[in-house]
Amino acid sequence: MNNKISTRNSMTVDVEDYYQVSAFNEVIAYNEWEEYESRVEKNTNNILDIFDDNNTKSTFFVLGWVAERYPHIVREIYKRGHEVACHGYSHQLIYNQSRSEFKEETLRAKQILEEITGSAVIGYRAASYSITKNSLWALEILAESGFKYDSSIFPIVHDRYGIPTAPREPHIIKMKNELSIIEFPLSTYKILGMRLPVSGGGYFRLYPYQFTRHALKTINRQNNLFVFYLHPWEIDPQQPKIRASRLSRFRHYKNLEKCESRLRQLLKDFKFTTMKSLLDELFLQAPSNIPEISY
Repeated sequence: MNNKISTRNSMTVDVEDYYQVSAFNEVIAYNEWEEYESRVEKNTNNILDIFDDNNTKSTFFVLGWVAERYPHIVREIYKRGHEVACHGYSHQLIYNQSRSEFKEETLRAKQILEEITGSAVIGYRAASYSITKNSLWALEILAESGFKYDSSIFPIVHDRYGIPTAPREPHIIKMKNELSIIEFPLSTYKILGMRLPVSGGGYFRLYPYQFTRHALKTINRQNNLFVFYLHPWEIDPQQPKIRASRLSRFRHYKNLEKCESRLRQLLKDFKFTTMKSLLDELFLQAPSNIPEISY
């Protein structure tokens, strides 16, 4: 008997290496990345095998820097039937970039991925969800660059990211340039009037699995889909340890040893598909049912 929750949800993976995360920007400069041992190929292949074991397709938001140096990773993702999407080029926070810097990096990463796969890349996710109220202009550039959807807005309060007043469900964003883009926000669980992030990453490792399962089942029972995310390094407890602040170490290393088993259980408990599949199902079939907002 199949006991999975039947609602279609999106599994996503942000493909970056352990030393490239924003939490380590304070101690590892971009021009030092080449000095570190790379583990992204091994970890990404492990995640691909886990997905194969559970008949799950995912969207992989691949960092352009990684794709440029390890194109075989992108080809393997694509060959196994997953969606390849864009995670920018250098994992810089958008609100620390100029418009021209962001546009140049985004187009560079998109072109790299499209040349490797031979297919259009229509999805984007910002480094550390850094499309905030101070960088909403990035959505205009994404739409102008041919992206159909974005998944960068976290509707919570956080010290690094978040738009706490943003809608919690997928929606269409209309912009001043008369273009629009579809937003798949990261999922939150409403409790005691607050929005609690429950959509993956460090939150998945921090909360007890039963709480995550309860929160995601509740979202589905309310006839909403959820967007789940993970990084390849999160199933790698043997990765080298970076000397960083106590908070950064906590966020990065907490419960790494539990993540793979929890991921396998999650894939048994819920059904997942790619962002592109959800886009086709939800927006192209009945676009009039999708709320629209303007920033």
